[in-house]
Amino acid sequence: MPKSRIRKKDDFTPPPVKQQNIKLNAGRGWVAPVMLAMFLIGLAWIVVFYVTGGDMPISALHNWNIVVGFGFIAAGFVVSTQWK
Repeated sequence: MPKSRIRKKDDFTPPPVKQQNIKLNAGRGWVAPVMLAMFLIGLAWIVVFYVTGGDMPISALHNWNIVVGFGFIAAGFVVSTQWK
């Protein structure tokens, strides 16, 4: 039986590594501080309303102060959708 030819394989050379400049939150550095500020303002608004017995932050709004506080918290969640 005839012998097969032996082919010499080249040594493995890995492909060149591509350098990628990955910037997380590029141009979105404002999102986290604004989101946290909205959450804290909303929480503080509701806590102040309950602690003062409804006299503050705006006494003319009466129980609508709770809606304002939750509005700030909801705005924080809306801002959080921009976070990458």
